[in-house]
Amino acid sequence: MYTAKGQLDRNAMIKQYQPLVRRLAHHMMAKLPPSVQVDDLIQVGLIGLSEALTRFEATQGVQFETFATQRIRGAMLDELRENDWMSRGSRKSQKTIEQALRRLEHQLGRSPSESEIASELGMTLADYQSLLGKVRGTQLVYLEDMSHGNEDEDNYLDRHVSDSEADPLSVLRDQRLRQALVDAIKHLPEREQYIMSMYYEQDMNLKEIATVLGVTESRVCQLHSQSIARLRAKMRDH
Repeated sequence: MYTAKGQLDRNAMIKQYQPLVRRLAHHMMAKLPPSVQVDDLIQVGLIGLSEALTRFEATQGVQFETFATQRIRGAMLDELRENDWMSRGSRKSQKTIEQALRRLEHQLGRSPSESEIASELGMTLADYQSLLGKVRGTQLVYLEDMSHGNEDEDNYLDRHVSDSEADPLSVLRDQRLRQALVDAIKHLPEREQYIMSMYYEQDMNLKEIATVLGVTESRVCQLHSQSIARLRAKMRDH
């Protein structure tokens, strides 16, 4: 949508892409604790949309929706970073799970099962699965930063280190980190690989994934949290 002068009609574009902002916010909320308000994410996302309209250049060869999606998501992630939205208890629980995973992986030489993790934590399987549901979203920012890096996609790293003052060594280190994450995903149990693929690559929500797998939505949430804990444990050395 353009004005008579050939410029983007900001008001019309903001109205057109408001549903995109809402969709991204609700998709992100599935990975966040109840303390985060979806309306707050939407407001921040609208700021990201406005910024995208200001910075977008059609000559870059990227579709506006693709460009705007990264800006909107980036604005939401920045907001989450600035506000300590994860409780201390959730942080501690997540760290405890990661430590147990690392110990078991070193002992077993493979990814441990849920029952093995529960046993290592001194919990029943039911209690462990309940804990997974409570720590959901604790590492959202970490994973979202590490884009799968499709050639036609921008990602958080590219958006934040493209300025002339960026440290080349830091850029190289982060690129290696992103590749290490991609490699780590390939070593997840098959079912968890499917979940990560459907969630992060196919943009499916928890309910849709549950339907595909034939399980409950809460079960998908548990497996998603466990997948992130596995990845965090594997990535500690990078």
